Amino acid sequence: MADAPALTADFAPATEADWRALVDKTLGETPFSSLQKTTAEGLPIAPLYAPAPQPMAPARAVSAERAWEVATLSAHPDPIRANAEILADLRGGSASVILRLDPTGKAGVAVGSAADLARALDGVILEFAPVALHAGFLGPAAADWLGAAAKASPTALIRFHLDPLSAYAEAGASPGPIEAHLISAANTAVRLAETYPQAQLFLASGRVVHEAGGGEAGEIAFAAAAAIAYAKALVRAGLPMAQACGKITLSLSTDADYLVTIAKLRAARAVWARIAQACEADPAARIEARSSRRMLTAKDAWTNMIRLTAAGFGAAVGGADTVMLGNFTDAIGLPTEFGRRQSRNAQLVLMEEAHIGRVADPAAGSGYIEALTDEIARAAWADFQAIEAAGNLVAALASGRVAQGVEAAKAGRPDPKIIGVTAFPPAKETPVEVEIADAKAVIAPVTRLPGPDSTCPALKPMRISEAFE
Repeated sequence: MADAPALTADFAPATEADWRALVDKTLGETPFSSLQKTTAEGLPIAPLYAPAPQPMAPARAVSAERAWEVATLSAHPDPIRANAEILADLRGGSASVILRLDPTGKAGVAVGSAADLARALDGVILEFAPVALHAGFLGPAAADWLGAAAKASPTALIRFHLDPLSAYAEAGASPGPIEAHLISAANTAVRLAETYPQAQLFLASGRVVHEAGGGEAGEIAFAAAAAIAYAKALVRAGLPMAQACGKITLSLSTDADYLVTIAKLRAARAVWARIAQACEADPAARIEARSSRRMLTAKDAWTNMIRLTAAGFGAAVGGADTVMLGNFTDAIGLPTEFGRRQSRNAQLVLMEEAHIGRVADPAAGSGYIEALTDEIARAAWADFQAIEAAGNLVAALASGRVAQGVEAAKAGRPDPKIIGVTAFPPAKETPVEVEIADAKAVIAPVTRLPGPDSTCPALKPMRISEAFE
């Protein structure tokens, strides 16, 4: 076949100087610096980048079957209804489930015993469908309940996702010393790991920083410091360091600013690779990305579908191993079956129709993404070092250092343009259906441990649109 004609043969190559000349002509007396922006944490964003010479994130493998694991969150207060939703999600294309537990039924499935959890998971084959927990200080007891549900199957794909530090940071207090909760969680994890060799034990999450209004580097630094705290606790409980690191999953938020999300997840992989190298562990991070709650709006909630799709795109391109997208009605109430289907299908369309994820690192080589990846990684590493220099994450939380970083990021964020709220608000609201459920509390084990409560400035979750709705 003859060579295709060179469509650009009659045009001289454009240079940065050519671009600058056109920009200066357009700007007139306005300085070029007006085009330069920063992230909420002050990291620079230039108006133009040259191609990057090399990727700033470690390489990752892509599965031949699915590029990432599609996860759904179950939080209906009734275990029977939660079970029906879980089974429908799995039949509809989800690959795994995250079960948020709350014995009061106000913020999750009302589970207070192994029997309650068994009802929520009835019919779920744990050897094929991974189940993860979100249980806060109830984590060790819930891990035992999940272990009982797995019936000692060594191939069960269960994720205990113990994460007392996030619960402590969000609440601003722990029922008993937070160090005791770390010890309790690690001892439970190591005991269960003997029966369930494929189980993931801890979730090192930075999402509590994101949901409170923090920035990307602060979120990664929190997750990294939590991972170190959990790895040390596992080592004290009897696991070798390399094995302990392999049992920890990183969890980060993904939001509608998909370019920043891509850079953040790539930066997290770079930070983890450096930590793992020091610990002589696997340098490949396992990342669970969950869509941001703070970006969702109660007003014109239909626009949340766009935000969630963008968040899913950013998570997939950024290299998340598991992606959980919330529901477009989450700022209003529990999702209907339609809302849950939309959440699943957004990922399935990205994966199976748009083929996002076919390439291991689609953003590699982009000057902007590579530069922002490097800037976030360096800032996160510096923040992580400062946390460790302060003693550890517990000490940094207690001293208010983490909260101060979150407040600084919130202050550095300009007033947002929110579609449906501050930009293009609808003349008339279109009704949105949500599920109505009565919260029925159940009796649960006491989570208090002996000793005085630990306290810290609470990282309370917020919604960016709240001031405008």
